[in-house]
Amino acid sequence: MKPNDGFSLKEYLVERKALIDRALAGYLPGEGNGQPVIFQAVRYSLFAGGKRLRPILCLAAAEAVGREAGALLPVACALELIHTYSLIHDDLPAMDNDDYRRGRLTSHKVFGEGIAILAGDALLTEAFRLLTRRELMPGISPELLLHVTGEIAEAAGYFGMIGGQVLDVRSEGEPVDLETLHLIHRLKTGALIRVSLRAGAILAGAAGTELASLSDYGCQIGLAFQIADDILNVEGDRALLGKGTGSDAARGKVTFPALLGIEASRARAEALIIEALAALASFDDRAAPLRAIARYILVRNS
Repeated sequence: MKPNDGFSLKEYLVERKALIDRALAGYLPGEGNGQPVIFQAVRYSLFAGGKRLRPILCLAAAEAVGREAGALLPVACALELIHTYSLIHDDLPAMDNDDYRRGRLTSHKVFGEGIAILAGDALLTEAFRLLTRRELMPGISPELLLHVTGEIAEAAGYFGMIGGQVLDVRSEGEPVDLETLHLIHRLKTGALIRVSLRAGAILAGAAGTELASLSDYGCQIGLAFQIADDILNVEGDRALLGKGTGSDAARGKVTFPALLGIEASRARAEALIIEALAALASFDDRAAPLRAIARYILVRNS
């Protein structure tokens, strides 16, 4: 789909989500393989109705620099596998102890804690197996793919998502300043969003300035996305969110609304989106999906 003056974000997201869902279903082993319960648990969480934001951003970044996005589907899907694993583990009793996600019982409530942990482990492992399946990506050089795989690993690990989660866990019930809160969210949420854009851009052959601009865009929307999540946890609609609200305050988690208040948090998110859009100033209409996604972050209700 080539964006134009009549570009519809809703249509774009529906189309891209369907594309990614088909690819995910095809890449994963069926439930009849090996130990059926692990494949059931993996698919239960993976196809629970997620927005597919991270893989969509990967494909949209490639489109923004002029490459057909279909060639990058395995990489985009690997990012979604990593994201889904992190959600399964976040919901565990030892972490956020959530009973519902996306309107469904969480993995550990359905399959038990042991299988839920293993389902998350399996998704993370499968993500990197998918990144090594060269037969699925014949048009991508092994050198570029290795580089991107390294960046994804760093963003998912202790210098990224895991590092942010550790800070988040250790900060519960403790006084936290704004600088630390920014760091938690830039690592916990922002790192994987940023690398999703970088992966698509790098594999699409982005120039240095293009990659820098898309990285900047990713930093800003990553933090804005988490601020929006924090606000929804306070005043969101439980039915639309598909999970409980008020859990952050109950657990003593540090959030932007807790530190700054709702209105100041909303203003901060708006400022970040303005910065994100400015980062895309040099791109043409092929970056229309990225611009629309940035604006959508501010108004989403789930």
